[in-house]
Amino acid sequence: MPRPARPGKSSLAARNFAMEHDVPHSSRSILIAGGGAVGLTLGLALKQALGRRVEVTVADPALASGGRDRRAYALSAGARRMLEVLGVWDEQRLAAEPIRDMVVTDSRLDEPLRPALLSFGGEAAPGEPFAHMVENAGLTAMLRERAEAAGVALEPVRVERWSAAAADGAVQGPGLARTSSGSRPASLLVAADGARSALRDQAGIGWVGWRYRQCGLVATIGHARPHRGRAVQHFLPSGPFAILPLTGNRSSIVWSERRDNADALLTLDADDQLIEIAQRFGLELGALTLEEPLHAYPLSFGMARRFVGERLALVGEAAHVMHPLAGQGLNVGLRDVAVLAEAVADAVRLGLEPGDAGALAAYERGRRVDALSMGAATDVLNRLFSNDDLPLRLGRELGLRLVDRLPPLKRFFVREAAGLIGAQPRLMRGKAL
Repeated sequence: MPRPARPGKSSLAARNFAMEHDVPHSSRSILIAGGGAVGLTLGLALKQALGRRVEVTVADPALASGGRDRRAYALSAGARRMLEVLGVWDEQRLAAEPIRDMVVTDSRLDEPLRPALLSFGGEAAPGEPFAHMVENAGLTAMLRERAEAAGVALEPVRVERWSAAAADGAVQGPGLARTSSGSRPASLLVAADGARSALRDQAGIGWVGWRYRQCGLVATIGHARPHRGRAVQHFLPSGPFAILPLTGNRSSIVWSERRDNADALLTLDADDQLIEIAQRFGLELGALTLEEPLHAYPLSFGMARRFVGERLALVGEAAHVMHPLAGQGLNVGLRDVAVLAEAVADAVRLGLEPGDAGALAAYERGRRVDALSMGAATDVLNRLFSNDDLPLRLGRELGLRLVDRLPPLKRFFVREAAGLIGAQPRLMRGKAL
């Protein structure tokens, strides 16, 4: 990923220039619409970097209840470094489980043997696993706690509209956000409000995408034997079936299934769902238990035509949505956060407003190609592996076995999955802003 451009060059004195007394209060205000992991991480990163120079608010109606997201995420080594710098990474409190190796298979559902065609092991760096599994509920709870402690305002309101012009129509000065509790000025609005972002649509930013003929099914599975930190990716004709290690004798499954099959599976009782899961999960970890019924969500690909507008930046799924087979969705969103926070922090230290057009342009340059390439890669892999065409199956098997016999290429893929390839923003390198 290309290193984001800086808003400009300056001396150390200029970089440390304090804006509190020279810029109107509202011109230092940053409003983040969306209180998920991406929005909370951005709020925390900006407040820690800039302190009293800015006021940061995260707005989301879900902040009133905390929500209940059953999903678990594979956080790359780069994302973990970022969370360490922000004071969020606590393996015990996050119940983080390292992924120590990964096995890839490609077979039909009725085939009794699933030989490992490709295996990844080792570390992204000495003493550093290439990924950790964390459950979303624990991660967002920790982020909320740290954000509040840093001085980020968390408000359970919805941002309904945004105008880059002030209330009197002037284009100079802060923009104006209308929320469910009233109106407020802000220099920068960040839309972290998900794939169906109303703020993106209101800004007239186009969206290119499509729905897959698949649903994502997720559940937490208990098993009799330990997983020893192994992740498994079974490629099946109807879609990939991933087994991801959680703490204890538990694993998260992320199961992509054709929509008609998924609808039928959701009508089954828990015992029958477990039978279907066991058929795909295999016998290696012994007897299985289903900790809660399957939960489904739609799968799609999408990319915003622009990541920025007038005093507006899109991050996370408001900017891009991709297939979960590579487990990179949240990692790509956190890279958005790292690049945007760096660009905004550098701009403010130069005496500019948080919504400076140059800072937003630097963010878009630093993120668009990376997000598009990752989304395209997951789309191609899903289409390549989610079928039962014999020539394709033979070609896939040959390709996987070839990669398995090339250690330098495998090491490259491990470091790519860890988010350590190419120039990285400061936070992803474990450096404070």
